[in-house]
Amino acid sequence: MTEELDQGPAIEQDVARATHADTVIDLQHRGADVERTVLSRAVRWPCEDRVIRHDNGATVFG
Repeated sequence: MTEELDQGPAIEQDVARATHADTVIDLQHRGADVERTVLSRAVRWPCEDRVIRHDNGATVFG
């Protein structure tokens, strides 16, 4: 991620639960899974005309 890449509105985000038993590798894998899922939704929605940008924000229609 770069500052230029992270300038627009947050179109989609998600969370993943973690416990004290998770290892660093577990968290890396879980984070990568969440990033893939979120990125695919964030790319698909504008292609489906479900996102309207306004100023520095966005409205997503579900």
